[in-house]
Amino acid sequence: HLEAILVAMKIMDARARSAQLKHLNIFITMTDEDGPGEVVAVKDLIDVRGTPTSAGSTVLPMDSKAEDAPLVAALRESGCVIIGKTNMHEWAFGSTSINPHYGTVPNPRDVTRISGGSSGGSAAAVAAGLCDWSIGTDTGGSVRIPAALCGVVGFKPTLGTIDTTGVLPLSFSLDTIGSLASDVTTATHGVELMARQVGWTPTKAPAIGDLRLAVPADWVADLDEIVGVAWAKATTDLLELPFPPLSDLSKGCLALMYSEAAAYHRRWIAESPERYGVDVLERLRSTYTVSGADYVDAMVRRDAFRDSVAEAMDGYDAVLVPTTAAVAPLIQPLVNTEPLTRFTRAFNYTGQPVFSLPLASPGLPVGIQIIGRMGRDAELASIALALEQAWSDDQTTV
Repeated sequence: HLEAILVAMKIMDARARSAQLKHLNIFITMTDEDGPGEVVAVKDLIDVRGTPTSAGSTVLPMDSKAEDAPLVAALRESGCVIIGKTNMHEWAFGSTSINPHYGTVPNPRDVTRISGGSSGGSAAAVAAGLCDWSIGTDTGGSVRIPAALCGVVGFKPTLGTIDTTGVLPLSFSLDTIGSLASDVTTATHGVELMARQVGWTPTKAPAIGDLRLAVPADWVADLDEIVGVAWAKATTDLLELPFPPLSDLSKGCLALMYSEAAAYHRRWIAESPERYGVDVLERLRSTYTVSGADYVDAMVRRDAFRDSVAEAMDGYDAVLVPTTAAVAPLIQPLVNTEPLTRFTRAFNYTGQPVFSLPLASPGLPVGIQIIGRMGRDAELASIALALEQAWSDDQTTV
């Protein structure tokens, strides 16, 4: 009886805190659900029964969904309570979560700055303590970027790990469901529940000295001062591996993303362009510059790039790359997003599992990506736990 009371108080406290922080625009829709389980916030691309799915847009009818997406149904089986649908960059097609329809999602660490995107509301919900963990989607970095900027953990599992039925698409060949949480164990647990997997959540970390870690050669440059200092300390003495050029992997990701987004949105753009925010409409229109030949080439070359990365990583447990090249920018009409997306798209193209871990740094949060091998998500979670513990125990290292 006491446990039930404490659980009820937890969801009540989360809702009360959400009301107090309404100015952060974290939620588009709230539920009135109650229950004994974990409190989860869901990005508003994903169907949750009894709520509309807006995609952070005004294009779609705001009718309540009759059924949960399969990944949400899996959470129900474990007793999870959905607190609400989180705000986001419109149609998941941006990295700031400056949304003209539902309001900008400020960064809870510094409300003058962006929370990142496109899963900005999901990251902010965790950073503000409004849920136990949250769900995001990641097509070009949309879980990892806001995780880094808001100082939380983001986990993008191997492409295809979690069913995307009932999830509005940005790019069907890249879209990946991920989790955001305050620590590696909780983030892994969330993915484990959504994927209906068992045994992924690490209970013991390997010795940090036993890990074989490296960084891709000739990838990391032009970091801002805060990220640069943290990156240098986190990667001292790590070897460099001969990876494919970052620009080639990023280009492949964009060719797929832009082509598939253009196909999905072309009817709405023709019929009701005024329903889109200016930045997203301009970006969608720019997708038409990707030719059919570019798309086919990106598809054909994808397996070869995956093989090259796998060969480079042979004998290593994981590689490290900054999540973003800069800390959270100020909220302003025009945000330079290149430093935010520079290092994330490559691993949507390869499909590898990736954690973004926060690093202790003066001032604003910094995130580092921990990239594992395809399909070895549980192994990567243990590695991420080891790094989380090492970086937490030795602040001078980071």
